[in-house]
Amino acid sequence: MFKLGIVQKSPGSLSKVAELAGRAEADLVLLPEYSLFDPTGLRAEEVWERATTLEDFVSGLAKIAAEAGGYAAGAFLERGPKPKVYNTTLLVDPGGRVVATYRKTHLFDAYGYKESDVVEPGGELSPIVEIRGLKVGFAVCFELRFPEVFRELALGGAQLAAVPAAWYAGPLKEETLHLLTRARAVENGMYVAVAALWGQRFTGRSVVVNPFGVVEADLGAGEKFRVVEIDPSLVEEARRTVPALHLRRPELYKRQCK
Repeated sequence: MFKLGIVQKSPGSLSKVAELAGRAEADLVLLPEYSLFDPTGLRAEEVWERATTLEDFVSGLAKIAAEAGGYAAGAFLERGPKPKVYNTTLLVDPGGRVVATYRKTHLFDAYGYKESDVVEPGGELSPIVEIRGLKVGFAVCFELRFPEVFRELALGGAQLAAVPAAWYAGPLKEETLHLLTRARAVENGMYVAVAALWGQRFTGRSVVVNPFGVVEADLGAGEKFRVVEIDPSLVEEARRTVPALHLRRPELYKRQCK
């Protein structure tokens, strides 16, 4: 079994996460989006000033990976072309080496919020990397609303989509988060794991869903750390039982929204 550590935390220092990770061995520790600070309501210039460099975030993740004896991944705001930042997800190995970098491509311009005022979008989807025998790809928060992102990961062989998120609270928002996560898991026969930010503005409710749509973990409210077992054979079983990836008819899918 692959052991996935889900971190549900409020924005701030990563030092406490390293302590938690050291208490439970995990193959991969996944942190939320906005891991270091909440940019809500800040001007682009303020966000850029508070944003950090890739090297500094790597240092924090490396300590977590070392304590857990595995890999560590999480999302942060990285200084980009001033005054914009990137919403960047990094994956480091147990030795602190950067294995993968993904910059969020689909930005949260919804519910009256405009992430694009502050964030420069990335230009390509997540790479798929093998972590101790499990193929993993990344998406970030709002991208749960884009089936195409997860289908691309699945077609690339991903068995787990790891999703750092800062899901804004509001009427039915927790329901929406879980609904979308289960849909993305079922339609692709893959695990989908969301590490969600907790705080005054954010839902928490981190969730891990298996390839048949069963919720394996729901972290509820508050700051939490939980290790969840991922069974790669269940991905094979789901894709064999419901071979949706092989039953597609791409020649029919011609319409694009303009």
